[in-house]
Amino acid sequence: MTTTAARPAPSPAPAPTDAEPRVDVAALEEQLLGRYAQLRREARAITADPDFQKIEGMPVAEHRERVLAQLRRLEADHDVLRAFPTRLGGADDHGGSLARFEELVVGDPSLQIKAGVQWGLFASAILHLGTTWHHDTFLADAMHLRVPGAFAMTETGHGSDVASIGTTAEYDAQTQEFVIHTPFRGAWKDYLGNAALHGTAAVVFAQLVTAAPGGPRVDHGVHAFYVPIRDPQTGEFLPGVGGEDDGVKGGLNGIDNGRLHFDHVRVPRTHLLDRYGSVAPDGTYSSPIASPGRRFFTMLGTLVQGRVSLDGAAVNASKVALAIAVTYANQRRQFTGGDAEEVVLLDRGQHQRRLLPLLAETYAATFAHEELLAAFDDVFSGRGDTPEQREDLETLAAALKSSSTWHALRTVQTCREACGGQGFLAENRLTGLHADMDVYATFEGDNTVLLQLVGKRLLGDYAASLSALQRDRGDLARFVAERVADAALHRTPLVRAVQTLGDLGDARRSVGQLRDEATQRELLTDRVEAKVAQVAQALAPARKLSPDKAAALFNAHQHELVEAARAHAERVQWEAFTRGLAQVQDPGTRQVLTWVRDLFGLSLIERDLAWYLINGRLSAGRARTVTSYIDRLLVRLRPHAQDLVDAFGYRQEHLRAPISSGAERARQDEARAHQRALRASGAAPVPEKHAKA
Repeated sequence: MTTTAARPAPSPAPAPTDAEPRVDVAALEEQLLGRYAQLRREARAITADPDFQKIEGMPVAEHRERVLAQLRRLEADHDVLRAFPTRLGGADDHGGSLARFEELVVGDPSLQIKAGVQWGLFASAILHLGTTWHHDTFLADAMHLRVPGAFAMTETGHGSDVASIGTTAEYDAQTQEFVIHTPFRGAWKDYLGNAALHGTAAVVFAQLVTAAPGGPRVDHGVHAFYVPIRDPQTGEFLPGVGGEDDGVKGGLNGIDNGRLHFDHVRVPRTHLLDRYGSVAPDGTYSSPIASPGRRFFTMLGTLVQGRVSLDGAAVNASKVALAIAVTYANQRRQFTGGDAEEVVLLDRGQHQRRLLPLLAETYAATFAHEELLAAFDDVFSGRGDTPEQREDLETLAAALKSSSTWHALRTVQTCREACGGQGFLAENRLTGLHADMDVYATFEGDNTVLLQLVGKRLLGDYAASLSALQRDRGDLARFVAERVADAALHRTPLVRAVQTLGDLGDARRSVGQLRDEATQRELLTDRVEAKVAQVAQALAPARKLSPDKAAALFNAHQHELVEAARAHAERVQWEAFTRGLAQVQDPGTRQVLTWVRDLFGLSLIERDLAWYLINGRLSAGRARTVTSYIDRLLVRLRPHAQDLVDAFGYRQEHLRAPISSGAERARQDEARAHQRALRASGAAPVPEKHAKA
């Protein structure tokens, strides 16, 4: 059931004339809701309930208990188990489940993340890493919150480098138990939701050590274990388990993050979540995946949903911030224009420059996330579960999670500044939203590390394309010749000269090229391919170097690799936007969204304009036109800004910011009426400069 509360007060922004296109807000909202529209509406109805909304400034202890109570209400009343098997009360609906969860960020990001810890990490680890016995034994309690759980992977000394964690789990064949142990301080499990207070069990990741009869002790790498950690009646740690509260954090203080450590804690052999690696009673290890490296990445890949949901939540946070800031900018007046009337902020060119490119990028991220959700559902439903598609999903999730979480931080901060002092008030949500979103850039994978993973995949694909060509020496020779010719061409002024001659000094010709979809695609694609090729060529000597020198060479080109991956993620978003644009039926909406897509694409090019100039992809004249056409697009989009944020579908009960409620417009109207009446009465004082004249 959707809420019936009104939207924010209408904007005083200039309406499109009859000759201008108009946005069909209702139809666009429906498209943006995507394939899980009804599930998203149901989740938004939850976040419209004050009982599920964050109370700014609440003491940490109260906030934690409030979020736990909200979690229990979700489990009891709100269909949160969709991702789990039907036989256990779920719906086997993986994409729909995430679509609902990522909407919770609008109510309270702490609730979204604590729900993610319980069902997306703890319970999902049992589901995806365990077998039927584990499902029957542990999963129902985790699903129904009878056992609040922690996901104990990260350690104080190892975050993104999971393969190097220090916690061990050594098998004792005599007792048929695993001994979980923390050998040094850096191996404490850290930053774990539910660990400080509420958790009574944890899925603990540790280095699995076994010794088959007559064989050596062997480290089989990281595996997961179900480990009880507290007495559910008293809340006290069980023998051998210890921990600490992480205390007050920069945000997300409704989650009881904490640390855990283990002093030779014993768990039964059956507590190994052994879908991908099992230990027989005598200590013999076996796995359906022979390669330890492949086994490790397969296990971690089953938990990719965390990154998928963070991508969606970050996009939603950007929508909320922009809806608040654009609504306020359409009502707040500051400084007079050509007459005595003060001008609304969004009529100022720089204000448009601050907000509208971020709005365009949020649209691109929205379309890209919808495709990511579809890919996730295809893999986890089993319809498209192949090694290649899993790898594609992991790469796409890493790329988009990095882009959207950084974008959210940039967007919320810019919106805060664009709202001035009002934006700094906690009641208007932007400062709290920024604090809560801050850690999204580093958990579930540090963004920079994730982009390195994306870059390595791009290098692998590049190497594979060369390997395929090597089977045909003629094709390889042509490929190399084309690359050499391409590099030589762009090292000379020839391309720039051709662009200049083609434009004939006419800016309109340059604009005509830049707004062309094929031209934008070519510029964005060429940037990715060229950057990947440059890194690949720089790293080619590593194959003949010692490991130390090869590592040093890679380190020297790490930045270029990350930038190539970033360019790839942006190109993915642009392509998703373009595909989404093709589905728009209403001509006016399609025209406006085309301008939004062009603003996004050209903003990416402007952001990396130095690369395009240095590498000869754009002439100086055409490069200047990029900025001038962006300025024209901002003017075109200005009358549609309110419609574009209204189409996000968040009402005032979701935004919950007084400055987006219409109160600012009422204040401005009162002030304008007062000034008009004063002028009309003839009683208005004369400005000093006029009096002197």
